[in-house]
Amino acid sequence: MLIRAERAEDAAAIRAIHLAAFPTSAEADLVERIRAADGFVASLSLVAEDPDGAVIGHALLSYASLAGEPVLALAPMAVLPAWQGQGVGSALVVAALDAAEVREEPLVLVLGHPWFYPRFGFRPASKYGIFPSAPWPDAAFMAKPLTTYRGDLRGRVIYPPAFDGLD
Repeated sequence: MLIRAERAEDAAAIRAIHLAAFPTSAEADLVERIRAADGFVASLSLVAEDPDGAVIGHALLSYASLAGEPVLALAPMAVLPAWQGQGVGSALVVAALDAAEVREEPLVLVLGHPWFYPRFGFRPASKYGIFPSAPWPDAAFMAKPLTTYRGDLRGRVIYPPAFDGLD
């Protein structure tokens, strides 16, 4: 399996992955809104390819704001159902965290399954004094401090307009 940054020609495959992995188009639409927004960083939109070069998974890191500073949020992440449970999602999360470290980002936030993300070092964000802007469950809103993390990054996370309507 190869993990790489998305290319323009991957857009349809990425949308198809999110449509197949989730019950509604909300995540697929979110990807498109983030991609169209100011501040989209293509190198932080990662795809997984199978051995034949087909795109089978996608993870997107984009910026939110915490204490007036940009921080990365992992959202959304999806794998084609036929490839789930085979390590594709894990490889995407590891690659996303590695990309964030290379950029010397302080932390990565995620709203996700509390049975999946802790294996990568994510913990409830509230343990770091970080809280969501919507009433999300504490166990599902998580943070992973990275090498350049500072303890003064505390407070309420403000997501950009692309995330509107996802509470």
